[in-house]
Amino acid sequence: MSTTADVHPVDEVPPVRQLAALGLQHVLAMYAGAVAVPLIVGGAMRLTPAALAYLITADLLVCGVATLIQCVGFWRFGVRLPIMQGCTFAAVSPMVLIGTTGGGLPAIYGSVIVAGLAIMLLAPVFGGLLRFFPPLVTGTVILIIGVSLLPVAGNWAGGGAGAKDFGEPKNLALAAFVLVVVLAVQRFAPAALGRIAVLIGIVVGVAVAVPFGFTDFSGVADADWVGISTPFHFGAPAFRVSAIVSMLVVALVTMTETTGDLIAVGELTGRKAEPRPLADGLRADGLSTVLGGVFNTFPYTAYAQNVGLVGMTRVRSRWVVAAAGGILVLLGLLPKLGAVVAAVPAPVLGGAGLVMFGAVAASGLRTLARVDFKGNNNLTVVAVSVAVGMLPVGVPTVYEKFPDWFRTVMNSGISAGCLSAIALNLLFNHLPTRAGSEAATETGGLPFTDGGEDVRRP
Repeated sequence: MSTTADVHPVDEVPPVRQLAALGLQHVLAMYAGAVAVPLIVGGAMRLTPAALAYLITADLLVCGVATLIQCVGFWRFGVRLPIMQGCTFAAVSPMVLIGTTGGGLPAIYGSVIVAGLAIMLLAPVFGGLLRFFPPLVTGTVILIIGVSLLPVAGNWAGGGAGAKDFGEPKNLALAAFVLVVVLAVQRFAPAALGRIAVLIGIVVGVAVAVPFGFTDFSGVADADWVGISTPFHFGAPAFRVSAIVSMLVVALVTMTETTGDLIAVGELTGRKAEPRPLADGLRADGLSTVLGGVFNTFPYTAYAQNVGLVGMTRVRSRWVVAAAGGILVLLGLLPKLGAVVAAVPAPVLGGAGLVMFGAVAASGLRTLARVDFKGNNNLTVVAVSVAVGMLPVGVPTVYEKFPDWFRTVMNSGISAGCLSAIALNLLFNHLPTRAGSEAATETGGLPFTDGGEDVRRP
């Protein structure tokens, strides 16, 4: 990769051959998550196989366009950092509810379009909140992002959530094999190959999986060669107040998650997200979500999976991720290619995901290492925020008896932990302190107690 003193690593343009390989690596890292949303929503609505296939190709097309907008940017749209865009899981439950209670896909798309417009309008407001994201908050949020993604990799390693052979030793053995390959390439291969360690691990994993019967390429023969998503394929959008309100709550959640991801990538690439670029990134989210509502797909957000890939490979060029966006556009226009990528077994993705998502968490710890934990309550901020963020990850049904709007916000470990970190940082570090608080926080905010009495260590 060529470098000059005048070009930031984010703006470097690798040779075409490297662009293709590194971009494909990003696509493979996020593909399963990208197609999961249309599969879940379409399955819940009992759509025909043809309609499901249409949703998936439309999703891949808009994923690619959204990624290009975010990475390349134009005017005030796009953060111009290596950010992959995909459908947000925060919208799944509200969309299923809207689609199955009489509104159908037109009501979903109407609410998605309104939510996208709202995100564009609110983007400058969120950009102005950047001062509430010091390293204490950003490190905590990045740590939560990484840890909350690990169950996704675990499900993949087991064979995929809901798979009949989930947890079979052969699945875990394949995932472990891919993990070993990725680590071996990173440790022993030349630096150029180390940058595509995940791609090599996935390719080798698929090659091993084929003779052992892990792969199913039957969908490739059934897929069309060319597929073009046309606006409002499922009918004109319907604008229902209840659907719009629930999707506006989702919009706030996705803006919070995207803010955390943009800050995380800024930390990893050495180009920290400033208020204006952050607003531009959120505005791109809003535009992509509007395009999703027009072209038969769903709300879009930054994908944390690929944040981990940036940290692990140390390839910081936004043009690499832009190349991934171009590949997604091709997959959306050529369904047969998409079917080939979809045939990658879940355990193969699981092995790669373990190291990628762990890299995100490790990056959070690296940011927290710059934080002063002496004579303050910063340890309490981290401890409680991580606990709140991990609660819905470890106990997914913990908020089942709460209202829908509350569950939409708190069922996302990333948004719950992010909101907690911001609130606790304001509480402990920005509000006036009470007298004697310095003496009460010399252990970093977590006093030692014995029988209800404070026991301070000298």
